[in-house]
Amino acid sequence: MKKFALIALLLVVGVAAGRAQESRQDFSVSGSGILEPFISSTTGVRVSSKRGLGALFSYRFMLTPRGAVEANYSYTQNAVHYVKPALPNGVQVNTRLQEVTAAYVYNFSYHKFNPFVEAGGGALLWGNIRNIGTTSLDVKSQTTIVGLYGAGVAYEISPSFDIRAEYRAFFSKVPNFGDSDLTTNRYYNINNPVVGVAYHF
Repeated sequence: MKKFALIALLLVVGVAAGRAQESRQDFSVSGSGILEPFISSTTGVRVSSKRGLGALFSYRFMLTPRGAVEANYSYTQNAVHYVKPALPNGVQVNTRLQEVTAAYVYNFSYHKFNPFVEAGGGALLWGNIRNIGTTSLDVKSQTTIVGLYGAGVAYEISPSFDIRAEYRAFFSKVPNFGDSDLTTNRYYNINNPVVGVAYHF
């Protein structure tokens, strides 16, 4: 009876280990930051932003041992400030910034470290928060089409979990929130560092 129980236990452990090795999907939750650069434009509008903090949720499906597709959703809050000669006191917009993107991810493998690079695209949804921090009633929500690229590393802490750190960036048109007075006609690179945990299944 003991031998039978031992064999059954080894069989279960072997199947679980095999399933863990064959896992082709993962879901990750990360803390994220948004760092937007200062922009000066030919229209006279200057744009600066406060640092934003939020969360990123990602799902990956492995197509090959090294290649995967990824879907992302993130939510961040920050504030964008616009100044121009006709608006010396400036206009501030408190924002709800949501990301909806997809990317192709290429993985490398060095023991428990798994560096990766990714590239893709999607949209950023710039929602304005109507509170005392938003100083204009003319602003509206806006969507910009963006390119996404990044690189990072995952460290395997078990067959089912890893810790990820990544630098991501969006290439986007500078939003004007539907107000022509805030138009820059410029594009910029939004920095998005993230750190999180992924579960493989």
